[in-house]
Amino acid sequence: MLSLVATPIGNLADITYRAVDVLKKADVIVCEDTREVIKILRKYQIPAKKLISFYEEVEANKQEEILKLCTDNNVALVSDSGTPLISDPGYKLIRDAIARNIPVETLPGPCAAITALVASGLPPDKFTFWGFPKKNKATSAEGTNIYFVSPHKLVKFLQNLDSNQQIVICRELTKIYEEVWQGTVADAIVKFAKPKGEFVVLWHI
Repeated sequence: MLSLVATPIGNLADITYRAVDVLKKADVIVCEDTREVIKILRKYQIPAKKLISFYEEVEANKQEEILKLCTDNNVALVSDSGTPLISDPGYKLIRDAIARNIPVETLPGPCAAITALVASGLPPDKFTFWGFPKKNKATSAEGTNIYFVSPHKLVKFLQNLDSNQQIVICRELTKIYEEVWQGTVADAIVKFAKPKGEFVVLWHI
């Protein structure tokens, strides 16, 4: 069995009962950063597990090992935060697991893109999630556009947008310093000149 387990995007209390139960029963946990999953294991007193690091640079080399483990073990796949595969590696692993008739279950839970969308006040009926921008440039589609932006790339990303565009910036969602800010791109460049934290940038067309 391969279980996709959504983990909190900030506040550790946001984990589901089912996610804790699956992590307790897992023989192996596949994760981006073992340090992040250890925080959850300690918080919920989950016994130590075999942990396998799984990120973009090692995805191709470790996939076969993980698939073999799935045939005789309960394997849980988590990301550093949020729902696995959303702007993280893993879809090829799921694709090949399905092709080999390995049971795959998905546990719903936190997702920064959806949390930002419903917090933004922008129309949620039609939206496009673009993930992290390439070369700090944005593509827009009709409806609400959602981007994950790293703090060290935020200013350059904003500088490539129309300075008069109204945007929403969600920072540190579910954490102590959570902020949902609205204004123009020009104002955002001033406001977030020295950005800290995790950012989701949204606008509507």
